[in-house]
Amino acid sequence: MSRILSAVAWPYANGPRHIGHVAGFGVPSDVFSRYMRMAGHDVLMVSGTDEHGTPILVQADKEGTTARELADRANRVIVDELAALGCSYDLFTRTTTANHYAVAQELFRQLHANGYMVARTTRGAISPSTGRTLPDRYIEGTCPICGYTEARGDQCDNCGNQLDPTELIDPHSRINGETPRFVDTEHFFLDLPALAEALGEWLDGREAAGTWRPNVIRFSRNILQDIKPRAMTRDIDWGIPVPLEGWADNPNKRLYVWFDAVIGYLSASIEWARRLGEPERWREWWNDPEARSYYFMGKDNITFHSQIWPAELLGYAGRGERGGEPGGYGELNLPTEVVSSEFLTMEGKQFSSSRGVVIYLRDVLARYQVDALRYFICAAGPESSDSDFTWREFVTRTNSELVAGWGNLVSRTASMIAKSFGEIPAAGELTEADEALLATVREGFTTVGGLIERHRQRQAVAEAMRVVGEVNRYVSDTAPFKLKADDERSRLATVLHVLAQAVWDCNTLLAPFLPHSSNTVHRVLGGDGEFMPMPQVVEVEDLDDGHAYPVITGEYSTTPAWASTPVPVGARVERPTPVFTKLDESVVETELARLRPDDGSAAGA
Repeated sequence: MSRILSAVAWPYANGPRHIGHVAGFGVPSDVFSRYMRMAGHDVLMVSGTDEHGTPILVQADKEGTTARELADRANRVIVDELAALGCSYDLFTRTTTANHYAVAQELFRQLHANGYMVARTTRGAISPSTGRTLPDRYIEGTCPICGYTEARGDQCDNCGNQLDPTELIDPHSRINGETPRFVDTEHFFLDLPALAEALGEWLDGREAAGTWRPNVIRFSRNILQDIKPRAMTRDIDWGIPVPLEGWADNPNKRLYVWFDAVIGYLSASIEWARRLGEPERWREWWNDPEARSYYFMGKDNITFHSQIWPAELLGYAGRGERGGEPGGYGELNLPTEVVSSEFLTMEGKQFSSSRGVVIYLRDVLARYQVDALRYFICAAGPESSDSDFTWREFVTRTNSELVAGWGNLVSRTASMIAKSFGEIPAAGELTEADEALLATVREGFTTVGGLIERHRQRQAVAEAMRVVGEVNRYVSDTAPFKLKADDERSRLATVLHVLAQAVWDCNTLLAPFLPHSSNTVHRVLGGDGEFMPMPQVVEVEDLDDGHAYPVITGEYSTTPAWASTPVPVGARVERPTPVFTKLDESVVETELARLRPDDGSAAGA
């Protein structure tokens, strides 16, 4: 057994999530975490809403509310969405907790004490019309390195290089299009060059392990070649105060949102342990060098997880060229793997709420079965290359694979058992065909499990469905529906037992991908209780300041084992209702019409 930290990207709390978001972090991390629990590992799955930074302020201004009120509202929406999706967090919290503030400030102070957080004067952008600071991400222009015309003031998403807004050609505000005015301002910079050698050695080890997706390790290597200090404070009044004398009381200086957001993985782990009543328990995942950690996000966040966060951890431990001592949290584990997905597009276009090319997660979950969406993401998601969501493929996969393949197998099996015996029959003597099928299903645990552990979920779910296909073939070959004579009853019982056993185990194989329906199938075959534990939304109070907020948590100790287990002989089986809902072909045109609203409003609103 290993301790596994499943560190899941923190969704930004400026509105509801669309399916492109959860295709990158939500479903892949949950499939992995559920499987690792089933395989016997001690998993800690954490995340929360990222609630600081300028976009929250800009959105709050537009809505005539405060940043805190907007974050509170968005946090509740996102919590409800991810819980409904079935994401099995041990703790999904937020970055506006007093606990998170304290953890982020501790890391900043030790980085500063070790010499890796350096003050310097730089040029900051001001909005001429409002006089407010214009953060780097809200300045856009042409990249001076590759010529990409939509580069941001902090990095170019096309070539991956870090940028300074003053380097952009023809810079302009993404808020109102005006040209920013640049003024002198003092900020703290993370001295990345002083940590470059340590970062390189860490990446060498990760590359030698051969587990990272090639695109992720290649991108991480590229950004290391042009490393330079990066500002970790901002001229803004919404965020975590800078915890140093002369700075802490300055109402317009705050920690950079990306400095504190990645620290959320640690602060959420600490909050989880404190809520458990074992405040030091988090160290089992963070200080034990044998523990493993996997970070799930979209490819636009690779920089922060393969450079900024590891640099913060190395600097905190004093492992750069300036030396230093670890802070009170000790030497913290660096990521075992950065599991980055590519982008999901929709009907051939990039997701865009303003242009109506979007469907929100909450709307999909309201109109369709949760596991139909999870299945599509697992089977056709943007794992190692960009992929496209189309309503035509969603309907086709739901109907031909979930309904006609897996759902029909469950229904046929249960119906035949209910009609002939009313309960799971015991098996008689097994034939070679019976033994071969059961062996095929058992082998699926090794194959499918190995693929999930290596983050090849598309192959994994395809392999699980291949096994389902073998079971369907067994039904056709043995034709139990033709075994009607009295002297064939013993053989009928054996065939239906083997079939029930195969379906029982296939349900386990598919459970990490389809947790909601796995509970349904479990009950169809006479199983008791909840097969796959589901997350819960719980109202809590801040551990330090009393502010109330919802969290996602759960009790996952009853997670079933990743293994073939005996089907319950004698368990009562009734004639079932369909596990999955077949979709009418009209769904395609109905949903495409929602992408072309006559009133110009965003689809799904």
